[in-house]
Order: sequence, then C-alpha cells, then structure tokens
Amino acid sequence: MTLPDAEAFALAQGWSRFRGEQLWRWVHHKGVRSFDEMTDLSLAVRQHLAETTSLDGLAVAEVQTSIDGTRKLRLTTHDGASIESVLIPDGEKTTQCISSQVGCAVDCQFCATAKMGLKRNLTAGEIVDQVYLGRKLLAEVDPERRLTNIVYMGMGEPLHNYDNLVQSLRILTTDKGAKLSQRRITVSTSGLVPKLERLGNETVRPNLAVSLNAPNDAIRDEIMPINRKWNIAKLLGALRAYPLEQRRRITFEYVLLAGINDSRESAGQLAKLLRGIKCKVNIIPYNPHPEASYSRPSAQAVDDFQNECKRLGMATYLRRPRGDDIDAACGQLANRSNGSPVVPLRIRKGPPPAPMVE
Repeated sequence: MTLPDAEAFALAQGWSRFRGEQLWRWVHHKGVRSFDEMTDLSLAVRQHLAETTSLDGLAVAEVQTSIDGTRKLRLTTHDGASIESVLIPDGEKTTQCISSQVGCAVDCQFCATAKMGLKRNLTAGEIVDQVYLGRKLLAEVDPERRLTNIVYMGMGEPLHNYDNLVQSLRILTTDKGAKLSQRRITVSTSGLVPKLERLGNETVRPNLAVSLNAPNDAIRDEIMPINRKWNIAKLLGALRAYPLEQRRRITFEYVLLAGINDSRESAGQLAKLLRGIKCKVNIIPYNPHPEASYSRPSAQAVDDFQNECKRLGMATYLRRPRGDDIDAACGQLANRSNGSPVVPLRIRKGPPPAPMVE
C-alpha cells in the first residue's frame, strides 16, 4: 500500500484517516514486521488487522559475504520463489541492488539471470521489502553504515514490471516512510522504449540507467535480442526526448566482452552514438559465470577502451567487479547458493574497499 491506500483502508474500516497513516508509518518508517509491535494501537485494532490483512514479507534464506565486503541476500517469497539482493559498500556510501522480477524475460546473452527465464513479477511490497531487510541487516552487522543508494539492477527488467516498479518508487520516496531521495535511486533498463516514455511522465522520477553494451545494431542484436524490436536508433530517440532535470544525466552501462565490443573502434562508434546526449558511461568488465561462454577483456584492453572513450570526450567510469567471488557482481545473479546457514555476520576488519575509478 501507498500512504493514500492505507488511509483509504482505514476509512473503509470505520477508522480515522490518521489511523491509516499511523499504520503505514509502523510498516514503512519503523519497519515492524508484526502487528504486535504496533504498541500505540489498541488490542482490538491489532486483532482486526491480523484477521483481515497480512504483513507477510520476504524471508532471509541465506547471506553471503564477499572478501570485498559486499553482501548478497538470498530471499524467499511467500510462494517459495527465490530472489537476490546485494549490499555494496563504497567508501561512505552503501548501495543496494534490488530485484524487480523472479528471473527475467529479456534474454541478454551475457547475463546469468536471463538463463532462468521469467517466473513472475515481484509485487511492490516484495520490491520495497528488500530495502527494509537490507537496512535491518546493516543495523545488525555494521551499525555505523547506512543505506544511501538504491539501484534497480538486480534480477529482472524493471520496466517489464512497470506498475509495481512505480508503486515501489512512490512508497520508498514518501517522506513519512523510508524517505529515500529520488536522486539516490536509479532504475536500469535494457531499453523498453514505450515504457521509457511513460516513466518520463511520472511524478516520481528516479535516475535512469540504460544497458546499452554495444556500439552498433549488429553486435547488440547478437548479445541483446531486445534490440531486434527496439533498435539503437529507436532507443536513443526515446532517450533524447526523455525529460532530464537539471544536473541529471542518463547512465549508459557498457559490459565489455573480450573480442566482441571492446575495441578502440567500438569506443569510437559509441562516442558518435551518444553525441549530444547528457550522459555518462559505466564500463563494466564482464563478470564470468557458467551459463555463458564470454570472457573478460585483459586489464590492458579495458584501459585502452576507457582511455579512448575519454579522449573522445565521454564522461567514463570503470566499475570494478564487486562480490564476484560470491556470484554477486553485475550479471551474475542466478540464485546460486553455497549452502551457508543464516547466521549473524561479523564486521569485516581491514581497509575499506577501493572506490569506483573515474
């Protein structure tokens, strides 16, 4: 429920509108997971809620911790499905990568999630509950660290689950709830052009990241079949029309695949494509997994590609692999488990992870 939904629910029970806000604050601001914890509600109200509504959320099945401090949560839904969410420390920031679907239907050839196929969409509640469980885990294992950024870059194509995506954004950004800034939330998409146009007209406006990964249609057709429906020209046309607020840029994600899209020539083609778009490019060296036969370019090839992008005037960032030893890095989420029990985690000692390189 959004806050207006909760207020409407309260009125339908014969209660005041404030009772709905009170209930909503307990769930979305204080993070309670049972009606018994709502101590300023009468016993009769709590009993009525228990009989007519549910607070059932996600359950933590497993937490894995990487040597670089990244934590991957495997979460189970009420119907037994599994999804994954990742907490990534980066200096003073902590970013949570959340999922929008169980599996994915887009079928990007380099992505492990794609090999699962699409099982179902997540509800808005299942999307936001990942954030609440992430906050809860941080409070338990590293209370000095707080969640600062959210990226919809986990399992699934967020724009395929459009209504629940937008509902979750409204919930997470409400001042009386989680109170996350729209500028701290990023939605990543493979390029569903009609949904991009809808998102640009919403009152809640997250940052936008586009998984481009190719400098031309021939390569993108091969590695991202969605390009055969909405090619690069159609995608960039929609992005040029996308309403950007002041000081915001579109992020283009570019997974580097050895011998496929990592040449200096590819960098030159990319620069021509993106000319005139307010943007930055995140270069992501491919994270290997058993479901795909691609390989990561050499460190020299990665440096050469980034340097050529910079020489051609593109704002370019290199995303170092994070959590790849626990299959938590970009493109690796596929519910692979190491069988670790759910136990309290010890705070990792040592220097903080290296920040992203510009």
